Amino acid sequence: MAAAAAGVSIPTGCLGGSCGACEIDVNGTTVRACVAVVPGGRPVGLIVEFADDPHW
Repeated sequence: MAAAAAGVSIPTGCLGGSCGACEIDVNGTTVRACVAVVPGGRPVGLIVEFADDPHW
């Protein structure tokens, strides 16, 4: 939801965190976007990069 609100489209697969289609790198850590949580609180800058997987 946070990505969509920011105008970023993240590919999805299983929507349960098992397939890895939605993996992105956030501040240098790979997360599965479909099950990741954006922490609340004060706004901070995030660096988001799509994972490069030759199998997808």
